[in-house]
Amino acid sequence: MEKETKEKVTRLLLTRHGQTIGNVQQVLQGQMQGELTEEGREQARQVRDRLRNEPIDAFFSSDLKRSVDTCTIIAEPHHLPVQTTPLLRERDWGDFTGELIPELKDKVWPDNVETIEQMKARAMEFVDMLKREYPGGTVLAVGHGIINKALQAAFYGKPMHEVLKMANAEVREIIL
Repeated sequence: MEKETKEKVTRLLLTRHGQTIGNVQQVLQGQMQGELTEEGREQARQVRDRLRNEPIDAFFSSDLKRSVDTCTIIAEPHHLPVQTTPLLRERDWGDFTGELIPELKDKVWPDNVETIEQMKARAMEFVDMLKREYPGGTVLAVGHGIINKALQAAFYGKPMHEVLKMANAEVREIIL
């Protein structure tokens, strides 16, 4: 009788950073560092308190300040370091970076905006790393609205428009 081998799955708690000053001002932050508002810090504390007793093996964050700050707050009770990675960075908006979102309506996109395919490839590189390094483990990762959407779209094989936008400090569980 052949022995069945069961692959160990990795549980990803995909999280969006807390509210930032740029979110409030409707700035297209992209790969700008960003600063959490007091509400954004409170959102992170609420996630921290909700997940305080959750067994989490590793914490990852985009290397942008708004995500690192969110992840650091959430990781406090677990006494684990926050590992940063550019794979979770927000979409590079090129020449649109720093612009006010309402003013971009009907503008022609510059050639230096990161493509959806590039974001999905970056996101799947992160997923593959987690599956390789944390089989059977639980990882909390703090990213951004668009890259988190790209990760879910790539993982589930869906177009981006079929993935619901994540709210600030929202957590979604994905079984890898």
